[in-house]
Parts: sequence; structure tokens; C-alpha cells
Amino acid sequence: MTFAVYDDFPPYSWQQDGQPQGVDVEIARLIADELGVTPRFTFVMAGENLETDLRLNIWQGSALNAPVSNVMMRVPYDSHFACRVEQVVFNGQYAEESIAIAYAEKDYPDGGPVPAYFRIDTVGVENDSISDFYLTGFAGGQTAAGVRRFPKLADAMAALAGGEVMAAMGPRGQLEYWIARLGPDAGIALHQPPLPGLAKSRWTLGTGEHFAHRPLAYAVDDAIAAGLADGRIAAIFGKFGMTHQAPQR
Repeated sequence: MTFAVYDDFPPYSWQQDGQPQGVDVEIARLIADELGVTPRFTFVMAGENLETDLRLNIWQGSALNAPVSNVMMRVPYDSHFACRVEQVVFNGQYAEESIAIAYAEKDYPDGGPVPAYFRIDTVGVENDSISDFYLTGFAGGQTAAGVRRFPKLADAMAALAGGEVMAAMGPRGQLEYWIARLGPDAGIALHQPPLPGLAKSRWTLGTGEHFAHRPLAYAVDDAIAAGLADGRIAAIFGKFGMTHQAPQR
């Protein structure tokens, strides 16, 4: 059984010494174990948008005749989008993700910063991410001057640990993972303040399957439901130093 996962995307999916690693990889293995099959992983690059990713990896394939996968992991769930993309079954919701801010405790001894602070203070973001777009346009662009862009959120967290920026903004799961990797001596904390003007600061993650394979989609959903019920999925997140944010199903 083949699973499409994003390449070079810790803590969710990456390869180390040729071995698949990450939260989404472990959840895929849980699904395969519940179904009694052997998991195989296809590491894919993120396309222009989610619709492109699903077309290339689930229901049509690429111009190079690369085979599609049985299941794609880490598919954001949105009811309006699901109605528009009829070729895919969207189910298997296994977690929520949300935007948070990591910050240097020495710079904010009285508590974490809110977006308005970045009119003066510096904050690292991944280039062309939700956090980048939000802070660039917040309050008519007043916080744009404080934004420092990095190729990946990991680079922003390294800059935070090195004192190059005072905070970093991005998905909570990724921030928690890098805080755990840096260790308590780094003096980095995390919080989730209100984000005025951000239409969606929290979203649900699940799986996607070809619409012609609905029995498979239902079996995947049952496997995830079992993993949520007995705590195995929460334990996978904990293994990587992350808090499992339970999804609405």
C-alpha cells in the first residue's frame, strides 16, 4: 500500500539514512498495520497548491507517468474545497494544526509577544508561508519591517536560538518539534495569542484517497479512528516532542 508524503518536511516526513521518518510516516504505518498490509512511501514535492498535489499524487498522475499513491497524508480538510475536488475522498482526520509564536524568554520576560510587537521587534518566518503573508499585511503593513524571511521554518528557529531574531511564527507542531530539539537551555517558549484579521489560524489535517476507492477510504478512516481512540496517534506526536491537537471528526 503506497502513501504519498511530503519530502524533507520534518517533523512530519523525511528520510534519514534512506529510512522514512516522521509523524505522518508513523501514522501511515499505523494505518497499514490496521489493514494488514505493508506500507510503502512516495516522497513528493509540494506543488503550486493542494489541488495540484492531489491531482499529481492521487487521481491523475504526472506527465512523466509516475504512478499515483493509494493514500496521501497531511491533506487539509475544508468542506467547500472537498465539494470542488470530486475526484478525491477527504477523510481520516487525525490532527489539527494551528499558528503559534515561539519567542526568546530573555527578550520577553513578562510573556510572549503579540503581532503588534513586530512593528519594532524582529520575527522569523518561512518565506511565502501563512505567517509571512499575515505579518506582511497586518495593520496595513505596519509589521512588515520586523519580518525576517528564511527558506524553512527550521532556519527561522535556528536564527531565534542564535539571537538573530526575537521570535518565530509558524505552525505550532513544527515550532514544538524544533524547541524540543534545541532543548531547555535555548530559553525558547511558545504561546498562541489572538491573531486579529487572520481568517483561519487553525485547520484540520487528514488523508485523501481516489474517489473510485471508497472502501479503502473507509478502511483508512476506521484505522485512524482506532488510533485516536486508544491514544496511539497522540503517542506518535509525543515521540517527536509535539502536542497532539485532536481533530473535529
